[in-house]
Amino acid sequence: MSGLRERKKEATRAALSWAAVRLTVERGLSAVKVEDIAAAVGVSPRTYNNYFSSKAEAIAFRYLERSLRLAAELRHGPPGEPLWEAITRAALRQLEPGPEVEHMSPQEPDEWAAGVRVMLAEPALEAEMLRASKIAEKELAAAIADRTGTGTGTDPGSDLYPRLVAASVMAANNVALELFVQGGTGESMEVLLPRALRMVAAGLPTP
Repeated sequence: MSGLRERKKEATRAALSWAAVRLTVERGLSAVKVEDIAAAVGVSPRTYNNYFSSKAEAIAFRYLERSLRLAAELRHGPPGEPLWEAITRAALRQLEPGPEVEHMSPQEPDEWAAGVRVMLAEPALEAEMLRASKIAEKELAAAIADRTGTGTGTDPGSDLYPRLVAASVMAANNVALELFVQGGTGESMEVLLPRALRMVAAGLPTP
């Protein structure tokens, strides 16, 4: 029963985070209220406040959640798989829509990209995104250290390699996202992200 409760909590947290993203993309951060986000998921504002202390935290959580899932999948992936192939596979898996996305579908791609661009420019969101990025990068470095035997696994600070790879993966993801929302290339994240990772991998071969 405790496992079921935890899964329900995780599903509610994911749904609230996605609702915060979707509504902010559609309306702008200042026009979205906590009550709107809670209503979109069918919970009370009090329940929302049990999960998140602000709209920015809810939005940044989606970025953090996907990054942490990438690290977890990398750590538990096939042991013989080359590192950069494993990273690319795990990263692309995080682009697959979850049930919360299917329940609350986004807008058309062009409108969605434009709305995401406006959302990411919000000053209130920058600090939360930076905090989430640092948490995710540390976890990813630990997973890379576990997989490659560099560093000490839970504390990869003893070796440069896992930290450099983790920082590079996060940078590749962020650059791909920026290019996607700018819309200049006309390409999807599913195209841009693996290309960015291939470029990075060419300069950071597995030791």
